[in-house]
Amino acid sequence: MLYQVNMRRSRYLFILLIIPTLFFSIDTHAQKTKSQLEKEKKENLRKIAEAERILSETADEKKATLGQLQALNQQINARESLIRSIGSEIRILDNEIIDLKIVVSSLQNDLIQLKEEYADQIYSSYKANRGNSKLMFLFSATNFNQLLQRLKYLEQYSDARRLQAEQIEVVTKELNDQRSKVEAKRAEQQLLLNQQVRESRKLARSKKKQSELVAQLTKKERQLRKELENRREANRKLNTLIAKIIEDEARKSSTASTAEAASAAELTKLFESKKNNLTWPVGSGFISAKFGKQPHPVLKRITVVNDGVGIQTEKDSPVRAVFEGEVTLIGTIPGKNNVVVIRHGSYLTVYAQLKNINVKKGQRVRSNDIIGEVYTDRDGISELEFQVYKGTTKLNPENWLAFK
Repeated sequence: MLYQVNMRRSRYLFILLIIPTLFFSIDTHAQKTKSQLEKEKKENLRKIAEAERILSETADEKKATLGQLQALNQQINARESLIRSIGSEIRILDNEIIDLKIVVSSLQNDLIQLKEEYADQIYSSYKANRGNSKLMFLFSATNFNQLLQRLKYLEQYSDARRLQAEQIEVVTKELNDQRSKVEAKRAEQQLLLNQQVRESRKLARSKKKQSELVAQLTKKERQLRKELENRREANRKLNTLIAKIIEDEARKSSTASTAEAASAAELTKLFESKKNNLTWPVGSGFISAKFGKQPHPVLKRITVVNDGVGIQTEKDSPVRAVFEGEVTLIGTIPGKNNVVVIRHGSYLTVYAQLKNINVKKGQRVRSNDIIGEVYTDRDGISELEFQVYKGTTKLNPENWLAFK
């Protein structure tokens, strides 16, 4: 019997040691995942608030515009991402609650068995002694050796009962702790469910507004087509100007001194090392027009070709150089407003749709130097056009800018 008690003691000690270790590793992994999701949630909430500020500027004009639609699309995308993150957190909590319930169930069974065994010990002790005292049990020994054996037996039996009682106490505490964890997880999950419902309602309202806005813009097809043709003409003029700059720069590099060539090569190398990590040209905003061929946001079967990206931002936002270099062009192009071109060795960065210019041709600029302010059109849209070239090759700026 004492051997069985010791075996059970080892079993319960093993259970109570292995459960916290097991759930610590599970919780650590889950916490890491939840931490990442929490970071995503904060980023999406920032994007939603940012889009809301930009949307409020265009909405002040009281008429449907592409700028409103772009800001609304950004807000909808961010909110959909937020809802997905919340859903992932809820699923993680579901798994944690299931794991905790398994532990609770196991501990409940163990506690029942421990109490039954403890009751059996007390009953067996009473039955063996038949109500006699421990002293009578000792002094009824037939010789001294038997007395010592009975004394040792009583000590071991007393230790076994004490250990059984301690195990009951430990398991009871662990059971209560695990039950508290389950309740805490359920409360956390309920908060997330409530947040998910709120965000889903907001998303539904935004999508309704989006549909209404598209319907309004569709009625302005003639105006949109005219704006698109004006933009294409402005793009042609800017491309012609950039082609001339590239040609001039190539001519200059052919006659450059060894020191100048080495300096340009070094700057090219430094610029290339910043791929995917260039500072943004504006402090806030989102990509409102992607690089390359893109479907028109309203006009069906119409393709828009973007030589760079459009970054919709807030009114009067400062425009900054994304990297150190030399200003090779400042000018004005109808449909593009003020334009600044900066050379970074073999690379060029182009900043169009500026309200004003704060730099001069030939000036050396550093990363984050303010080169002007973004232009806001009559519809309240503040959209910077940003391009990146290597030689004559147009590059996707999103592959160069830091993740935002």
